[in-house]
Amino acid sequence: MLSKISLLVFFCLIVSACGFKPLYGTKGSENITTDFFNIRIAPIKGRVGQMLSNELKYLLNPMHEPYKPKYRLIIDIVQSIRSLAVKKTALATRSNLKLTSQYRLIDTSSLKSLNSGSNAITVSFNIYTSNYATLSAEKDAKKRAVKELAQDIRLQIGAFFMTQSHLNLVQ
Repeated sequence: MLSKISLLVFFCLIVSACGFKPLYGTKGSENITTDFFNIRIAPIKGRVGQMLSNELKYLLNPMHEPYKPKYRLIIDIVQSIRSLAVKKTALATRSNLKLTSQYRLIDTSSLKSLNSGSNAITVSFNIYTSNYATLSAEKDAKKRAVKELAQDIRLQIGAFFMTQSHLNLVQ
């Protein structure tokens, strides 16, 4: 029992000495969520764009839109559906929904692009004989894809802010 406890303490000391910092931890006097609070999301075209915008607003700043945002997030999104499993009768039974996004984070005071990136998410859904069931499955696939896409964008922007804060602390 004593060896397990000492091994756990040793592991904790090693991990704390490696320079690991949690992404959403503190950076000096501020934390990374303060940067998220200062992002305004530009309107995104289409229903899937609206869903993505709402999900990002919830993830970045669930309380309210910033009054004077420091950053503006511009996102373009492309959606495609491709049949995946096809029976011998040439009827598709499964499809892939692919959402591809490209984003740019812009400083609102200088209008300079600070960060950009792209993400792609693929989710599958079944095609049923009932049109309603197929539409419901597709709608659910869109919800799942949007949630994943929003998480990926948030993670990339968070990594950017963490890198920027690290660079500012070094200088």
